[in-house]
Amino acid sequence: MMSKTNLTALIWEEEGVFVSKCPEIEVSSAGDTPQEALSNLKEAIELWLENAKELGLLEDYSQIFSTKQKFTSQIEMDI
Repeated sequence: MMSKTNLTALIWEEEGVFVSKCPEIEVSSAGDTPQEALSNLKEAIELWLENAKELGLLEDYSQIFSTKQKFTSQIEMDI
């Protein structure tokens, strides 16, 4: 049975390239635009999920995938 979940996508610019990352499963990608970086990240996540299913690893992430509420925030810090 297939189910749906929401994962977080972080995107930032790094030296003229947009980097995208899903922190829940530590998958990253990149692109020339934020939209391309997001699309590439989605593809990378799909590949990760296929491999995780084949290797029997999805159970290890069941808590992350079943959580209904996720919160993101930005924190300003002096560096």
